[in-house]
Amino acid sequence: MLLSNQQKNIYLRLVSYAAPYKWIIALSMVASLGVAGSDAIIAYLVKPFVDDLIIAGNLKLAQLLPFFVIGLATFKGLCRYVQTYNIRTAGQLAIQDIRNEVFGHTLRLSTRFFTKSSSGSLMSRILNDVNVMQSALADVLVTFIRETLTLLALTGYAFYADWKMALMAFVVIPATVWPAVAIGRKIKKFSRRGQDAMGNLTGVLEQSFSGIKVIKAFAAEEREEQKFVRENFRFFTFIRKTFRYSAASAPVMEIMTSFGVAAVLWYGLNRVAAEAITKGELFSILAAILLMYSPLKRLIKVNNTIQKAIGAAERVFEVLDNQPEIDDARDAVELSGCLGQVSFKNVGFAYDDKLVLRDFSVQAKPGEVIALVGPSGAGKSTFIGLLNRFYDPQHGQILIDGYDIRKLTQKSLHANLALVDQETFLFNDTIANNIRYGQPDADFSLVEIAATQAYADEFIRQLPEGYETSIGDRGVRLSGGQRQRLCIARAILRDAPILMLDEATSALDTESENMVQQALGNLMKNRTTFVIAHRLSTILHADQVLVLDDGEIKESGTHQQLLEKSGLYKRLYDSQFGGQS
Repeated sequence: MLLSNQQKNIYLRLVSYAAPYKWIIALSMVASLGVAGSDAIIAYLVKPFVDDLIIAGNLKLAQLLPFFVIGLATFKGLCRYVQTYNIRTAGQLAIQDIRNEVFGHTLRLSTRFFTKSSSGSLMSRILNDVNVMQSALADVLVTFIRETLTLLALTGYAFYADWKMALMAFVVIPATVWPAVAIGRKIKKFSRRGQDAMGNLTGVLEQSFSGIKVIKAFAAEEREEQKFVRENFRFFTFIRKTFRYSAASAPVMEIMTSFGVAAVLWYGLNRVAAEAITKGELFSILAAILLMYSPLKRLIKVNNTIQKAIGAAERVFEVLDNQPEIDDARDAVELSGCLGQVSFKNVGFAYDDKLVLRDFSVQAKPGEVIALVGPSGAGKSTFIGLLNRFYDPQHGQILIDGYDIRKLTQKSLHANLALVDQETFLFNDTIANNIRYGQPDADFSLVEIAATQAYADEFIRQLPEGYETSIGDRGVRLSGGQRQRLCIARAILRDAPILMLDEATSALDTESENMVQQALGNLMKNRTTFVIAHRLSTILHADQVLVLDDGEIKESGTHQQLLEKSGLYKRLYDSQFGGQS
């Protein structure tokens, strides 16, 4: 294979995934010996076929020939079947392992990674790029093993029969290396760009289907269609270039090898004329050389396929080589029996160079309700992200029951947290499975209790299949209030001692908000609760209200105390209620 050291390392890394299936590959390699040996036998038998059968007219040999042809074809066919089936099975198993590893690794990457990577690109790498890699672990291994063994067998016979003629045929082989390398590099370059374009194309699809309501509401179907057409054409332009270079490799090989065949014919015919060899020997050597060029051509095509696979593998391994920013410490401990005491001590956090929280300190006792209010961009949602340890602060500490959360295992940390987000994300599954998402083994009776406490049981039972109703992608078949109550039921069933509500009622109408507020009241009982609220009416009874602005706590106190201060909170309150108490 005509690869640079870097490409070899990538390909060897790719092939290493096939190591667990080495015995399947070994069986395929044994079968490859049968395929390679069959071609060498054909070349060897050309001599007696020409000399004894055609020229000498040996009728006894003629009667046996049909049986031999059928027997050899059957043997070669069986060997090829065993080889192809087993190597492709091993390749598919390896690709399955790669896809599983990439998906699992991606899920464990930190939140910052997902803010910088488009979902379309990630989907393309896991699906399209891995599919391209599949050819390198299946078809390439099949072809490479079989054609290499065939080439060695035929080369060995050609040199055994007449080393001078075989050497003439071999002179042209080094001349094919340079164009093959150049073509392979071009194929890899444009294949890699094509995979990037496919990632963009997948992103357009994902956004279009996710935002179909917005597209239809703004009558933007034609605009989105044109966007897809542009990206699709961009993908085509790169793939067309790979086709151009792939198509060029075969004609180049044909032209180069024709010089070797011509030299062998010229020299061989002169030797036959001088009676140095028989006509059968000439045709036998010529058959071996012609058969030898066929696997060589296929190996050049293998190089082209590998170049495409390496381009795809680079994109996939980029994801695998991306290490999580947030990981468990070596001495991480389990958080058990959590009381719900939370402390932020002089926390400072910045996204890249933009400071979002500065010298932020707050303490929540078990069972307290802490509300965070303030203008957009004040740092309220960042607080939720830090408590969930989606990010780590650059300065200060975040403690739960006295433990720095960086010293806790992430699994035990999240087992004690429940989040009801403003983005009511539900899975394309049944209502019951969405509610028990945080407790997959929960009994159905517990699911019903959680739904009842979330004021969701009534509307659920009115659905055609009740709790077994599939709610569609992102819960598209439900209203905003219904989706929010299912998210609350999910949090109730989670039964975590620390609860976070991030703008949980911001997108609801008054009637839905009243019902959701009652559900939230049930959810907040006996839990330490952090409420991010745009509607100040939802946090009137909080034990402590923190007023954030520009990443700092400007004011703190109860609702009534803050109104009396006539500061930022009072201005926010008056802007919503027009000064009414």
